[in-house]
Amino acid sequence: MPDHPSHKEELERLRKIEGQIRGVQKMIEEGRYCVDLLQVLGSIQGAIEKVENQILKRHLEGCVSEAVKSGSPRARNEKFNEIVELIAKFRK
Repeated sequence: MPDHPSHKEELERLRKIEGQIRGVQKMIEEGRYCVDLLQVLGSIQGAIEKVENQILKRHLEGCVSEAVKSGSPRARNEKFNEIVELIAKFRK
């Protein structure tokens, strides 16, 4: 099995997102204006999408690329099928 990326950068970003979520919880407890909450939540969603995109990019560059380079039709097909299934889930 190939080495998997460490995703340290993504972990850092997720910790920041965690802090933003705690901030929204505090805003709710304080009775802050709905539009303010929605704006912060929108930025959190954008940040999560960036993390998803980076993880997908690393997966394609690392795991999928290695499967293709291995010359194994089985490994290549497994990774391609995995990506197709992943895209189908994201489209729902």
